[in-house]
Amino acid sequence: MQVKQFGPRTAAVHAGRGDLAPLGVHAPPLDLSSTYPLGDVDAAGASYESMAAGGLPTEGGPVYARLWNPTVARFESALAVLEGTDTAVAFGSGMAALSAVLLDCVRERRSHVVAVRPLYGGTDHLLASGLFGTRVTWTRPDSVQSALRPDTGLVICETPANPTLELLDIVDVVAQAGVVPVLVDSTFATPVLQQPLLHGATLVLHSATKFLGGHGDVVGGVIACGEDWASRLRSIRAVTGAVLHPLAGYLLLRGLPTLPLRVEAQQRTATAVAAYLADHPRVGAVYHPSRPDADPLGLIGKQQSGPGSLLSFSVRGGGAAAQATAAAVRLITHAVSLGGVDSLLQHPASLTHRPVEASARPPETLLRMSVGLEDAEDLIADLDQALSRAHVVAPNGCAE
Repeated sequence: MQVKQFGPRTAAVHAGRGDLAPLGVHAPPLDLSSTYPLGDVDAAGASYESMAAGGLPTEGGPVYARLWNPTVARFESALAVLEGTDTAVAFGSGMAALSAVLLDCVRERRSHVVAVRPLYGGTDHLLASGLFGTRVTWTRPDSVQSALRPDTGLVICETPANPTLELLDIVDVVAQAGVVPVLVDSTFATPVLQQPLLHGATLVLHSATKFLGGHGDVVGGVIACGEDWASRLRSIRAVTGAVLHPLAGYLLLRGLPTLPLRVEAQQRTATAVAAYLADHPRVGAVYHPSRPDADPLGLIGKQQSGPGSLLSFSVRGGGAAAQATAAAVRLITHAVSLGGVDSLLQHPASLTHRPVEASARPPETLLRMSVGLEDAEDLIADLDQALSRAHVVAPNGCAE
């Protein structure tokens, strides 16, 4: 059965499960083995060598779980179907996935990276640290070409961007990059709303912890790409021991069938919440692709099929009022992360983007909200009471 020929909801349900009936099972099996019995020594050695070099197990078997795991491989094949690419490589976290890409750039002696801000704070921090010997030039979407150098090995961008929800034209960035590979962090959009490889990107990064898992109980990362890049990334994963744990792979595969339904429902609610916030007297700017003037390039409906379920908004009264609002929510959870079934609210400047240099850090007045599957009316009521409580006392300590 060729799952790719079906619609996205059908593909999400059946991808990675094509061989279950011949196996005589209905649910995907979970293989927790750390090691595997060996048969012929030479065959096992050849299989070990294949996996260490970035290939797949041969007739000698999986040998050792640091090199490959069948449960993780199921998740990888399913995600590749949803992204419309050849394959995918899963890691223990999104940052581990990005680290593998950067290590490959260094290995290929192309250690300069062009990074389009804004980015997730962890990505920004890693690039700025130069930890792997990479050097970075920060730029805006329209200046990618001028930032390239002979040793540029990667252009990295994120759309929608974290935490401002800015939309970036992938086709334009790819054109500016020329022969330089472009990595798109598509965590906010998910493969339900956006498939960057179809617009010319070379690599797609997901923090699988977020929407792909969807229930706040798993940490993982994945790169969707062609087989050439996959082989190189698998070899780095094998050497560094960054493979996704099989239980995490099982949970991520379990999360994919409901991904389209979750994303579609969450973005409907996010659109309603954004509209409410835009009319609230204690709220300044609201950032969500559904808002007027939020999509000047006309990318919704062309590059991205919907606005998504992440939004940000500024709170009138300064940073203290914003932090007080985040602390005052009752139904919504005051926590970092995103993409789960329950709604989360956090203050990026103090948390996820704290390591970012001051000139590129989000404003102190900004809050980021990940909208879950609750009823819009209940979320709105909680935000209303939180904004009211936060403004009982003004930032200068005087009663309003």
